[in-house]
Amino acid sequence: MENTRKIVTFGEIMLRLTPPANRRFDQSPVYEVTFGGSEANVAVSLANYGVRSEFVTCLPANKIATAAVEDLRRNGVETGRIVRGGDRMGLYYMEKAASIRSSQVVYDRAGSSFDALRPGMIDWEETFRDAGWFHWSGIAAAVSAATAEVCAEAIGAARRLGLTVSCDINYRKNLWRYGKTAREVLVPMMGECDVLFGTDDEYATVAGIGVPTLKNREANDKLDAADYEAAARETAARFPNCRMAVFALRNVLNANHHTVSGTLSTEGRLLTTRVYEIEPVVDCVGVGDAFVGGIIYSLHAGRTPQQALDFGAAACALKNTVPGDYNRMTVEEVDALVGGSASGRIAR
Repeated sequence: MENTRKIVTFGEIMLRLTPPANRRFDQSPVYEVTFGGSEANVAVSLANYGVRSEFVTCLPANKIATAAVEDLRRNGVETGRIVRGGDRMGLYYMEKAASIRSSQVVYDRAGSSFDALRPGMIDWEETFRDAGWFHWSGIAAAVSAATAEVCAEAIGAARRLGLTVSCDINYRKNLWRYGKTAREVLVPMMGECDVLFGTDDEYATVAGIGVPTLKNREANDKLDAADYEAAARETAARFPNCRMAVFALRNVLNANHHTVSGTLSTEGRLLTTRVYEIEPVVDCVGVGDAFVGGIIYSLHAGRTPQQALDFGAAACALKNTVPGDYNRMTVEEVDALVGGSASGRIAR
């Protein structure tokens, strides 16, 4: 039977400004304008897959914020619970990487409308009334002590109402500036979650769990499960409420050549998937969100954990080929890659 309950994501959506053609910040007279943010990216992925998804945030009552809301709606995301308030929408500037040059991100989000959120401003019980899953990330808790409290408030309401709760650790060191560490804030909330997502360095920094880095350099290299079993056991022991823990794995050979894979641990089993090689990388922003969205969609749709991991890794790989924050792939396109269709030929 089709799962008709919606999935709610919560976080900050921002205006993204990117110099075109791999120019540096001081080279370009124009910037490409798009919208994005981790939790909004997940909501768009889910909507692309035909799932009811709703994104909750706080935005100012101005035309730029309205354009962001309309963009989400065009992508099939429900926005009826977005709170309007505050004075400005957060921005981020993205200088894209090229070859041996790393990407650069400059945030301009202090004092944003999301920053102004306080507990009690969102009616979570009403928001979750017809929902089955709630997803949040460490970015939302990093903005301020108050937004961390809102995250905790939402998690508490979701658990009372019986929703599945998932967290993407999403550690961003430049955001943690309000006097508490990510470990202090996030670990207690992660302990209340059913599903955890994160990269090797995020598990290490926030939870102190050593996850091996991805060393594979070519497509279809076999991932050695034994390398990740100890980290999976430690995660299960550290977070006993967690039913699934996902390690998102990436090896950056250079800015234009990456390999990606992942593992999923559940019920004492560690599952692995194939390694994908991406060359050239068009845009690596949002690839982790595509991985998260693919796994959440699959589990919501009743696929097995192995199928969910395979789908999520393929969605992650495909997102590297799409500019902007959003993953715009369909279920059929992702399933085709899972099935081995990676020729790049014209589909006629």
